[in-house]
Amino acid sequence: MIHTSRNATLQPSLDDLGTPLAEATFCVVDLETTGSGPEATITEFGAVKVRGGEVLGEFSTLVNPGTHIPGFIAVLTGITNQMVVDAPTLSQVLPSWLEFSRGTVLVAHNARFDIGFLKRACEQFDYPWPGQMVVDTVGLARQALLPGEVPNVKLHTLADHFHASTQPNHRALSDARATVDVLHGLLERVGNLGLLTVDDLKEFEHRVSPQRRAKRTWATDLPEAPGIYVFYASRPGQQRQVLYVGKATNIRRRVRTYFTSSETRPRMDEMVRVATGVEAVVCATELEAEVRELRTIAAHSPRYNRRSRRQDKVAWVKLTCDRYPRLSIVTSPGDDQATYWGPFSSRSAAQDACEVIYDSYPLRQCTMRIGRKAAGAGCVLSELGKCLAPCQGIDPDGYHEVVEQVREALTTDLRPTVARVGQRIGQLSAQQRYEQADVLTARLRSYVATTQRFHRLVGFSRCRQIVAAQWVPGPSANPGWQIHVIRYGRLAAAATAAPGQDPMATADQAIRLAESVLPSPHGLPSCSVEEAERIAAWLERPGVRLMDIDGEWSMPLHSGIDGADLPRLALGTSSPAPAVA
Repeated sequence: MIHTSRNATLQPSLDDLGTPLAEATFCVVDLETTGSGPEATITEFGAVKVRGGEVLGEFSTLVNPGTHIPGFIAVLTGITNQMVVDAPTLSQVLPSWLEFSRGTVLVAHNARFDIGFLKRACEQFDYPWPGQMVVDTVGLARQALLPGEVPNVKLHTLADHFHASTQPNHRALSDARATVDVLHGLLERVGNLGLLTVDDLKEFEHRVSPQRRAKRTWATDLPEAPGIYVFYASRPGQQRQVLYVGKATNIRRRVRTYFTSSETRPRMDEMVRVATGVEAVVCATELEAEVRELRTIAAHSPRYNRRSRRQDKVAWVKLTCDRYPRLSIVTSPGDDQATYWGPFSSRSAAQDACEVIYDSYPLRQCTMRIGRKAAGAGCVLSELGKCLAPCQGIDPDGYHEVVEQVREALTTDLRPTVARVGQRIGQLSAQQRYEQADVLTARLRSYVATTQRFHRLVGFSRCRQIVAAQWVPGPSANPGWQIHVIRYGRLAAAATAAPGQDPMATADQAIRLAESVLPSPHGLPSCSVEEAERIAAWLERPGVRLMDIDGEWSMPLHSGIDGADLPRLALGTSSPAPAVA
């Protein structure tokens, strides 16, 4: 179902208004650190949690930084090395801080500094960043105060201006308490300007244009469900132009962000100004939304989308079906008896893969047509033993034996090729020709990765039908059994069996309504490579269950090599364990 919102004046709902400032919980935070560089670390936390002008709680602790506190920092903050010797470490403090600040709007004075340290700490100790909204009292003061009202927006200056009950002194809790008073003073000021919600406050801080804010009503009628959204421009006398296509697990919530300060990309600001409306297409599952996004981008090539606009711009290596076959680089597989291998992101990447084959097998590299009779003297490659020189009228059976070895290297067993290239790498290393050895090593890794990618796609694309399901628990936007019908690598249908519904009955209905898909030549996916890889990634997720399969989903035993085994096989010291499909 398509939901459309146009450039019309609508009365915002209570949800559209956002969280009122009086009901929002703010966590005002200040940090003291050993410096300002990326190698610096935190020495003290100070935070105050407030709502509606009332203090709900405070958080304060010294932190042992595990490093020396510079003298000038100790003089500035009063925090010495002796004071932090027995203090908890950052890894011990961080979980408590994350729990204290959970579900709040973070506030800091010069937020880039404090929030930057907090994000690095989460990354260092493998905690996900909660992603709360952040308000910077520096930016808010610059927008809310009149020109010349204060000489600068330093914390001490603003604390004096708003008669803060606590004066900042470069200790974390004192500075956080002072920032609370500054925040309340600024909220009183912006309240007189008609700013009532947290979203209004954030937009005011970054000065979102009134024209952009006015369009937020476009999201009012959009569904809170997974799917895609399409921004478009439609003017009298002109054909409607698709500007941007995106996907979301919650369409309404995602589209709303385009009209707030959380969207900071310049091209998106321009896109929203140009757009005259947005429409949404609800999808049964998140995978269907991903696939529909790819197909819509491919169909319209929206100018504000950067990724996936050229899904067909891939290269393939073709082993031709001439009398004396050779390798050729093409943009798409043809309907012939040739062998195709890939895909590659560029022609140069495909050429590097061809070089691996040429280094391993004496296959001809010329492009001329060769008849039954000898054409004359051989080329330099034949003199070097790198070509069997079919132009000199050799026995076709001998050449075809090499061709079959190449075909096997591309489609069945890569071990002989890896061993031959590895031997050459060893020779170059022994001769201290390390740069050439490095080039061959990079090509070899690319060859192995492409072979694995090829069989990953072809393995399930040869199946006439795969029906698979994954349980998605609440409170997601679309809980239940998410079921997909895949035919020859292409998503043919998607459905969700809500909790309590029979997933088998839902799957049967999806199969009956599924798109008819014809097989692609050579067993390749009957869709774009990007779509097939999205589907393969979903099928490989933990928890995905096969409900039905028509065909053989398999990979050749020696079509993949684990990364840890590649160096040993290349050096010929051991046989690798086959990669598990």
